[in-house]
Amino acid sequence: MPPQTDLLPSSPSAPPPVTYDDSAVPRIVPVRRTGRWTAAVAVLVLLGLALNSVVRNEAFQWDVVGSYFATASVLRGLWLTLWLTAVVMVLGFVLGALLAVLRLSGNPVLQAVSWGYVWLFRSTPILVQLLFWFNIGALYPQIFGVSTVTLLGPVTIAVIGLTLHEAAYAAEVVRGGILSVERGQVEAAQSLGLGPWRRFRRIVLPQAMRSIVPPAGNMLIGTLKGTSIVSIIAVQDLLYSVQLVYHRTYQVIPLLLVATLWYAAVTSLLSVGQRYVERYYARGTAGSR
Repeated sequence: MPPQTDLLPSSPSAPPPVTYDDSAVPRIVPVRRTGRWTAAVAVLVLLGLALNSVVRNEAFQWDVVGSYFATASVLRGLWLTLWLTAVVMVLGFVLGALLAVLRLSGNPVLQAVSWGYVWLFRSTPILVQLLFWFNIGALYPQIFGVSTVTLLGPVTIAVIGLTLHEAAYAAEVVRGGILSVERGQVEAAQSLGLGPWRRFRRIVLPQAMRSIVPPAGNMLIGTLKGTSIVSIIAVQDLLYSVQLVYHRTYQVIPLLLVATLWYAAVTSLLSVGQRYVERYYARGTAGSR
């Protein structure tokens, strides 16, 4: 009798371990951006040379800049510049908002008046407008029985001229912001029974500010720098203050640098403030960060 054998199938042997050849896997090689780094180095070298030239050039007279930077006359001119900027922006946007409402009204006469105002003041240079107001006495020697020379001093003329000019641009900024609000938002507010003022204050204005703030911030910075033009009518702003000094000392370059540094410092602060205001009104949107 043949010997008995195991009838169960033998267990299969374990498969050999799989090995991977690292040399067969393609490697990711980063792109060498030689041109980009070369351009960056070249720009940095040029900036370094320019900065070195400005710092070491004795013609800039940085010691004179430091001695006049915080003098009383310069600070008084700076204060008048800041005050004039604030007043013109507030009054300009108040008048501009009124013009925007007139332009969006259903009254064709009011629309024509608003359009005509914006067209007139955007079509003429601000310098021409200021000189016109400065010589208004040639047309109207008296207003309400008061001499225009007494009633309209240089600062008053500067406020009037800049405000009327600013209002024309503010009107378009406000109108564009209002038109950016979807019509469905207003209709939904109407269906809830909200009155016109509440619709504007609670629905239209918060959404319109997202479109109004960026150009309004640019207008604020432009107005700050644009106030320097009032020096032509002897308003003692920042630029006129340094002009009075260098007309006496003949140190033109360092005194102009004093004004430049102050304008740059204030503009930088306003830019930072604009960024925070934009982020506040852009909450909940994709560009809020």
